[in-house]
Amino acid sequence: MITDGSEQQDVAIRAEAVRKHYPGRGPALDGFDLMVASATVHGLLGPNGAGKTTAVRILATLARLDSGRARVAGHDVTTDPAGVRARIGLAGQHTAVDEVLSGRQNLEMFARLHRMRAGAARLRAAALLERFDLQAAADRPAGHYSGGMRRRLDLAVSLIRSPEVLFLDEPTTGLDPRSRSEVWSAVRELAAAGTTVLLTTQYLEEADRLCTRISLMERGRVVAEGSPAELKSRVGGSRVEIVVPPGRDLLGVTGAVSAVLGGAPEVDPVGRRISFPLHGGAEALIRLAHAVGEIGLDPADVSLRRPDLDEVFLHLTDIPDLQGVGR
Repeated sequence: MITDGSEQQDVAIRAEAVRKHYPGRGPALDGFDLMVASATVHGLLGPNGAGKTTAVRILATLARLDSGRARVAGHDVTTDPAGVRARIGLAGQHTAVDEVLSGRQNLEMFARLHRMRAGAARLRAAALLERFDLQAAADRPAGHYSGGMRRRLDLAVSLIRSPEVLFLDEPTTGLDPRSRSEVWSAVRELAAAGTTVLLTTQYLEEADRLCTRISLMERGRVVAEGSPAELKSRVGGSRVEIVVPPGRDLLGVTGAVSAVLGGAPEVDPVGRRISFPLHGGAEALIRLAHAVGEIGLDPADVSLRRPDLDEVFLHLTDIPDLQGVGR
């Protein structure tokens, strides 16, 4: 249960059984539960329509929940929305900056909108320009910025008041790889400095690289939760992949591998690839090395890999009955 006076200081966000229904569209959230530790990056991962943006809007007090409870930075989103707003920042899917104004002017304008005095606004803008490595472009129109620079400026705007909790709704959508990397670096620095970040994303690599924990959403609720490593372990352990070179008998190699390691490998005849789970740690690796030598394969044709979040996503969201999936 969500408590009031005894809210734990190391928990920045709590949501319990939150529901939200839009007329004519069905439930956007259907028993949404979430707990986010302070000073971490927590990912909300899910397909389009899973409810990620609705969850963020409710937690940021931009939409009202129909039932359930939620608290952000120790304040109830329903009974104390002003207390929540005073402690959060939000960067949506689209940048909120004025492209005609310079980066410095944007920051000073937003600082003034937050009722800062002119001198304090100038100092805050200068500090944020330095923090996000935008000093060289500070006096250029924001419309001339690259995608990554605009996103960094948008993050700077969301930090005008040094929020305890920052909501980032798909912050790197549409950015090129270099710009995405710039935003990732900025997000890591925020968490390291003590800001709690709740990040929604459809990019599995983004969640894997940034998030301490991930909540996987489907149909308006969390169907799985854990660290990236914990979620990957649900799919299974490490797998061995062997690419059988042309000229070798694919079925013969498959049979030889099965005889040494046991089990029935998966065979991709088009890619001439054999894949099978590897159990038993170091002992299994020794058996694998012996098998490669006995079969006469080049070690370069053999690879060992762990499941990735793509496999987790497909495995945990492709379930007809989600009732059996814990969060």
